[in-house]
Amino acid sequence: MHITTIGNADATAASAPARGSSTTSAESTRIRSDVDAARNTALSALNNDRFRVMLEQISDPGASGALATMNSDDQNGVDFNTALSRYAENSK
Repeated sequence: MHITTIGNADATAASAPARGSSTTSAESTRIRSDVDAARNTALSALNNDRFRVMLEQISDPGASGALATMNSDDQNGVDFNTALSRYAENSK
């Protein structure tokens, strides 16, 4: 899987003009800041090798089916009730 970004994704929301008025309200500033933070987080995730490998694994049809049914490919996996009881034991 290869992800390509097109264009300049750096702080495009901060440089965009405000709609409707020439003055920037605190709300629109907050929204631009949130959008920039989300964009930076997404770009960081896309450039992270561990995240890329995880995406490749879960996009595999066999792996995504196993995740959806909470089954493992091998027969040595732990069923849901066993995992739940072990979690309860360790939470005490």
